[in-house]
Amino acid sequence: MTKPIGGRAVVVGAGLGGLTAAKALTSHFEQVTILDRDDLPQNPEPRPGTPQARHAHALLAGGLRALAELVPSFEVDIERAGAVRARLGLDVINERPGFDPFPQRDLGLETFCASRPLIELTVRRALEKVGNVKFRSHCRVTELQASDDGNRIAAVRFRNETGQEETLPAEAIVDASGRAKLTLALLESIGAPMPKIAEIGVDLAYATAVFEIPADAPSGWKGVVHFPDPRSTSRAGLILPMEDGRWIVSIGGNHGDAPPGDIEGFTAFAKSLRTDTIYNAIRSAKQVGDVARFGFPASIRRHFERLEVLPRGLIPIADSLCRFNPVFGQGMTVAIQEARVLARLLDSRRGLSDPLEGLEVAFFGEIQELLEAPWSAAESDFAYAKTRGERPPDINGRLQYGSALMRLAAEDPAVHRLVGEVNTLVRPSSALRDPTLRSRVSKLMAEG
Repeated sequence: MTKPIGGRAVVVGAGLGGLTAAKALTSHFEQVTILDRDDLPQNPEPRPGTPQARHAHALLAGGLRALAELVPSFEVDIERAGAVRARLGLDVINERPGFDPFPQRDLGLETFCASRPLIELTVRRALEKVGNVKFRSHCRVTELQASDDGNRIAAVRFRNETGQEETLPAEAIVDASGRAKLTLALLESIGAPMPKIAEIGVDLAYATAVFEIPADAPSGWKGVVHFPDPRSTSRAGLILPMEDGRWIVSIGGNHGDAPPGDIEGFTAFAKSLRTDTIYNAIRSAKQVGDVARFGFPASIRRHFERLEVLPRGLIPIADSLCRFNPVFGQGMTVAIQEARVLARLLDSRRGLSDPLEGLEVAFFGEIQELLEAPWSAAESDFAYAKTRGERPPDINGRLQYGSALMRLAAEDPAVHRLVGEVNTLVRPSSALRDPTLRSRVSKLMAEG
């Protein structure tokens, strides 16, 4: 470890965003303490603080690449633990309106399919081997404290394992608690402005069941992503392989179209999808455990980058910054990529006289490009008339353009690969603004 730039950094939350942010900090602080209110299990089990962990999660190719950079042992460790290697476009097929399925091609993009608890456990075990990382479970953070002048972070206050109040001084604090309540309360306490919030209300309800993969499972795919046709329905579905020879299957709908919580209703909902691919796969498969349900009211983006005043050393990350519709499977990947941005920023600032000065401002500036593609996907929910929020003035044109782009991708493998790279956050959305590509898409739109 090179000479640290600070004494102690504290990360609030031991989800994937908090874990990867902690890894980014390890080379730059003498000690990194991770606080979480839950017991952190030694097996891949869901925990109360992450109720959505019982549902299907996608580690996109862009997330895998960022995670491999932060935690070099991850790929070997996760595969050894039972994760399933999959190639985008070939092993995981897409069913889109007008394309059931979309042309099946190897796009040269690879990832691993596993439960979220297994992914988190794999990263956590790697961090436990880092000498200056300390995990403290059963610790509920109650307050982030600033210095008397409000200019910098000073400490974290929390109720510890024994139920006693404790204060832990810190030079940097990463808020990966998921709702940004701690960060917002701190800003209010020092009289700082609140960030503007953009909200896209989808009122998504979804349910998940796990099945043993049957011996006669389809051989042409490992997973299926089923997209709805917003003109007639919001019902979507996802089936992915996971560890222990199982499928994890999530289905859902928007604005009150919620799947039931019993297996009979779950199966009937799957049968109502535009295609019978998912239904046929699970109708005779053996269910494992109960059906889990979850509600997601809205995608939320907090514009911290627009604030002129922020305490030095305060970094909200992951869902504390942006919370995306889980249908698009981007949340974990964005959180990991934000942590990679943090790691690179810290590395680049080592030569400065005060590396922590302005770190939060630089961080918020750097992550805006990587938020563009997932937020654009979230805005596509305005295709549904009942979606709440400020509708972008150009949304209809963007939706039409996106539809034409997918038609071109179906015809042209090179465009298909480019779209796949953007959708999996390997490349920024600016890659789709190539003038030649835009001209080809516009021509398709004109043809109707």
